[in-house]
Amino acid sequence: MNVPASKPDKKYTYAEYLQWPGNERWEIIDGKPFLMSPAPLTEHQRVLGQLFGQIWMGLQQKPCQVFPAPFDVRLPRGEENDNEIDTVVQPDIVVVCDPAKIDKRGCKGAPDLIIEILSYSTAKKDLNEKFNLYERVGVKEYWVVFPGEAVIEVYQLGKNMKYCKTGTYQENDQIELGILPELAIDLSLVFPQNQA
Repeated sequence: MNVPASKPDKKYTYAEYLQWPGNERWEIIDGKPFLMSPAPLTEHQRVLGQLFGQIWMGLQQKPCQVFPAPFDVRLPRGEENDNEIDTVVQPDIVVVCDPAKIDKRGCKGAPDLIIEILSYSTAKKDLNEKFNLYERVGVKEYWVVFPGEAVIEVYQLGKNMKYCKTGTYQENDQIELGILPELAIDLSLVFPQNQA
């Protein structure tokens, strides 16, 4: 079953999402389908690999788990069953500290940390729809990576359940994870200078 993009008024669910072609990657936000871009550029994958690797190493012997895309994150509005969920995203990197949220299909519920690496085709969605979505569902920490500029913006959920930008980090900085302050990411490895 192909997703008929020509039906803009239809709201899709996770049950329908599971029937879509396996050779395409989709996300659904509030019932609206988004076809994901083709394979990311090399720079995107380099940054993803370095961030994932450092986080993975830092989480050894800790209760949190880290997952790279593609990894389904289902974000229910309440107690609806899987088939009724109308929001499923595939962030670039996800950290989940509550093992009850992990199942054979991915994560159900808000992860503790989400990292999105911007590309030209995803920037608007990541900075708008996903920013608002992650804030609304209670993702504690959201990193937005600008690979071309070698910059990461970090947002943390405040007591008012709104994101507050806690820092902008560049090539030679270190970022402590708000959810695990003892774990720091070395950005000189993520954005090596004079990279080909």
